[in-house]
Amino acid sequence: MNSFRFDNQASVAERHPHLFRPDWWQRVKITAGFAAVVGLFIFGIVQLDIPFHRLSDGMSRLGGFLRLMVPPDPGSLSQAVIYLHALGETVAIAFLGTLGGALLALPVALLAARNVVANRVVHILSRRSLDTIRGIDTLIWALIWVGIVGLGPFAGILALVCSDFGSFGKLFSEAIEAADKKPGEGVLAAGGNHLHGVRFGVLPQVIPILLSQVLYYFESNTRSATIIGIVGAGGIGLQLAEQIRVLEWQRVSFLILLILITVSTIDWISGKLRFAIIGRREIA
Repeated sequence: MNSFRFDNQASVAERHPHLFRPDWWQRVKITAGFAAVVGLFIFGIVQLDIPFHRLSDGMSRLGGFLRLMVPPDPGSLSQAVIYLHALGETVAIAFLGTLGGALLALPVALLAARNVVANRVVHILSRRSLDTIRGIDTLIWALIWVGIVGLGPFAGILALVCSDFGSFGKLFSEAIEAADKKPGEGVLAAGGNHLHGVRFGVLPQVIPILLSQVLYYFESNTRSATIIGIVGAGGIGLQLAEQIRVLEWQRVSFLILLILITVSTIDWISGKLRFAIIGRREIA
């Protein structure tokens, strides 16, 4: 069997030598591209004057902080209850912000999808609006809304809604554009109009994908809600910033541990839900 394969390969190589000839030009292009990336990386390090010699001193200080954090300690039972309440507030901010951003983004995503709206002006305006909103970081949105509505979780919810609105709009529109055209064409052939084709031909395909993206962003926004809490948007981030400010490192480690457990739990639950959604889609 091996001799047959060798003979067969030798005969093919004899008839088509160009297929077995090394493509030196392709290798040169790959090597040049890799060298350009490495050169750009080194150029950036030199231009930014990154002080790598401080890394060793920083690692020793990091070890000192870690020693101060052990063991995690909330301080008292009443303080632990306050931390748990703040953690629940953070999860609520993430949930409401994610849900609000998704609900607002869906109609705009339909306008931004080429296979739904053929008007080029509407399509371009929708895309550029989403790009503009998405170009502002969640932390900046939190600072803006804290200045508008004041401190508290409401500012955090509005910040996540704005940030997720731009991201969901792009992801949803791309998923809608990637949908199979045949179900929609079947609806049109059966006598339906364009809206019927979108409703019964496109949306049933993309809804499981959209739900999966929303679940992922809910997990991610739990971490984001912690960060924006530091600037006054409520939640456990505010408690974390306060404990860092007063150098209570054991309480800091307790809060970090709470955040890690919460994010891991949400990741596990969202993973189960995503697999359930995908499984139902495959059965359907």
